[in-house]
Amino acid sequence: MWLCAAAPLAAQGPTDGVTAARTGVVFDGYYFGSSYAFDHVVEWTVPVGLSHRLGPSLTVDLSSGYAHAAAATTSGTLELSGPTDTDVRLSWASVSGRLIVSVAGTLPTGKRAVDTSAVPLLSALATEVLNFTTPSFGTGGGVTGGFATAFKLGERWALGVGGSYRWYARYTPVAGGGDLEPGGEGRVRLGAEGRVGGRGYFRGAAVYATSGADTLGAGSRSASGPRFLVYSGLSLPAGRSSLSLYAYDRYRLQPHGYDSTVVQVPRGNVLALGARLDRPLSPALSLAPNVEFRHELAGPATGRLALLGWLVRPGVDVRYRASGTLTVLVQGRAAFGRLAGGGGSVSLVGPRAVVLLEWAQ
Repeated sequence: MWLCAAAPLAAQGPTDGVTAARTGVVFDGYYFGSSYAFDHVVEWTVPVGLSHRLGPSLTVDLSSGYAHAAAATTSGTLELSGPTDTDVRLSWASVSGRLIVSVAGTLPTGKRAVDTSAVPLLSALATEVLNFTTPSFGTGGGVTGGFATAFKLGERWALGVGGSYRWYARYTPVAGGGDLEPGGEGRVRLGAEGRVGGRGYFRGAAVYATSGADTLGAGSRSASGPRFLVYSGLSLPAGRSSLSLYAYDRYRLQPHGYDSTVVQVPRGNVLALGARLDRPLSPALSLAPNVEFRHELAGPATGRLALLGWLVRPGVDVRYRASGTLTVLVQGRAAFGRLAGGGGSVSLVGPRAVVLLEWAQ
């Protein structure tokens, strides 16, 4: 999520820089109506990112952070804090620039085991419709290898394809419990981009992901079905401004090929629709009002999916280039929606505040 939050900031950095550093503070909070298990859940995240270009075709990136989360429940307050895992990625671009090969390692610098009392808090942070910045405080680490390549389609379009495989290390997620051995995950991505209607620009991608079963303790297993993800974005000129529209839809299927002894993750669907208007106020300052709608569904192997929750998140981004090397991004957003719970649904209000700094040279 740190990479997603930093994308608008990084896009403004100088393209010929060999070193970049990013950090800041992100606050996520959700306050719920009565008859819900949580009164509120809040989280502070301090992300840290470094990028260094070792040469014209080789780049190394590092990202980590520190997070603190707390929740007020009917039975007391839950808290969890500490550093997160550290990702180190090495990317190599071929001389032709048409092939990129990357290897990433996740170092288990975060929490590899938490107390049983913290499990409800982690479950709340992992709720996808809420989209917390730090949904997990750590794993046992892992290694990912992947590639991406692209080809021209005529004069105005390009087609890209990529693939990756991730291996996860064994760890103990709950103190005193059994070891968890996550199944490996493979992904295939197909994308296209190009100009439409003269001055518009379209980007779209489809991703297929599948993973093996997770093994916990002495043979207990759980499995998640294949996931299909479709993303599309359209940028259009609007006077001195630029209007961006996007849609994100991820569908999780029912697992196949497992017997009744394997716990099966239910089917699910996460949909997000958004719009953003980027308007420069001066050569150094720009303003970007934005809004996003997000909802999540889940259900059994057959039948209709049930609504788990929805929210609408309006906000505004302010980006300021303080100097030739320093850029500041400030975001303010507020979510309004409902979550299933208490035999029906409860209201939610969720402020989000972000201050990010990027130094590049």
